[in-house]
Amino acid sequence: RERYAKLTENGVLLTREQPVSTFSIDVDTGGYANLRRFLNQGRLPPKDAVRTEELINYFDYAFPQPRDRAQPLALTTELAPTPWNPHTQLLLVGLQGFVPAERPAANLVFLIDVSGSMDQPNKLPLLISAFKLLAGQLEARDRVSLVTYAGNAGVVLEPTPGDQPAKILGALEQLRAGGSTHGAAGIETAYRLAEQARLPEGINRVILATDGDFNVGTVNHEALIQLIEQQRAKGISLTTLGFGGGNYNDQLMEQLADKGNGNYAYIDTLREARKVLVDELAATLETIAGDVKVQIEFNPAQVTEYRLIGYENRLLAREDFNNDRVDAGEVGAGHRVTALYEITLAGQPPRIEPLRYGAAPIAAGETSATGGELAFLKLRYKLPGQGESTLISQAIATPTGLESASERLRFAAA
Repeated sequence: RERYAKLTENGVLLTREQPVSTFSIDVDTGGYANLRRFLNQGRLPPKDAVRTEELINYFDYAFPQPRDRAQPLALTTELAPTPWNPHTQLLLVGLQGFVPAERPAANLVFLIDVSGSMDQPNKLPLLISAFKLLAGQLEARDRVSLVTYAGNAGVVLEPTPGDQPAKILGALEQLRAGGSTHGAAGIETAYRLAEQARLPEGINRVILATDGDFNVGTVNHEALIQLIEQQRAKGISLTTLGFGGGNYNDQLMEQLADKGNGNYAYIDTLREARKVLVDELAATLETIAGDVKVQIEFNPAQVTEYRLIGYENRLLAREDFNNDRVDAGEVGAGHRVTALYEITLAGQPPRIEPLRYGAAPIAAGETSATGGELAFLKLRYKLPGQGESTLISQAIATPTGLESASERLRFAAA
C-alpha cells in the first residue's frame, strides 16, 4: 500500500534542438534512507522510489565554501569520463550553501502522528527517540510546541522555551498510538500554534512526523497544499519526516515539504535521526537561499547530446528560470546540491540517429566568440525575505584533458 510518484527517466536530448536545461534544485534525502530500508530488509525498492538525485545528494562532496552570507551559494563544475560509457563524459555541477556562525532562534511545532498505524517499533517509538535528540539541541531563546493527531488534533505542549527539557521530554514520553489519522486537523492546529509563538527575526517551522497515511477528515490534498502555501507566504515553513513502511505515502510527504519551502527526510534508524536533527540541524531548520533554480545552455559546437541524471520531478520550463513567481527549491545552511549531466562531445558516436533532413552544419565563424566554452551555467536564488532573485552566471570552459576524475566525481558517479 505504499505510494510513490510516477517517475519517467530523463531521455537524451539533441543540443541543436534543445540546448537549454532548467531545473529546480533538490536537497531532500528521504529517497536514500527509504531505499536503504528496503535493502536492509533484503528487498529491492519499487522503481519509482529510486530518485537518483536524492541518492547523490545524501552525501557531502566537500565543495568549496561561499565567502559570506551576501552571496550564500558557491558553484563548482567538473568534467570527466563516464564510467559506464567510453563515448560520453560526466559534467558535475556542485552547489554549496553558506554556514552561518550561529543559527537564529527557532519557533518549532512538532506535529506528530499518533494514529493506530504508528504503533510499530520503527514508527512512534523511533519518532519519540528522534525528537528527544532534537530537543537536546535547543536553547532558552527557542520555542517548542507539540501537536498530535489521531481522530482529533490535540495540543500536548503549548509553546515552551527550549531550556525546559524536562517539560518537553515529559510531553514526548506520554505519547501513545491509537485511532485513525486526521492529518488535516493536525496541520491546521500546528500552524495556529506556530503563528501564536511566531519569531519575526527567527525560524518558524512546523515539523510533521508521520507514515503519511492521511485517511480521516479533510483528505483533499489540494486544500492541504493551499493551506501550506498560504502559511509559507507568512514565513512559516514545513519539514516532513517519514517513518515506517507498509502504508507509507512517500509521494505526499515529498509534495508537502516542497510546497512548504521545507525539506523531506526519511528516518529509518536512530543514527539517521542524529544525522538529520543533530549533525545537520542548521541545514534542516535555517533557509539561506530560496527558489533556487539552475539553467545550463550547452554549446552545440562542443556538445552534441546531453541528459540530466535525476531531477525528473524538478524540471522547469525554460521561461520559468527568469520568472520569480515560479516556486523552486530551498537551500539550508551548509546544504549542498549535486547534479550530473551525461554529455556527448562533438566527434564522439551519437546515441541519437541523425535526421536525414537535419539542421545545417555550423557556419564558419559561428563559434569564434564562444568556441572555448562547453556550456554556460546560470543560477538564480532569493535571499530570505526577498521577492526578487539574484543571478549568478559563469562559462564552463572546454577542458584540455579528460583522463581522470576527482574523488568527489568518482563517488557521485558510483
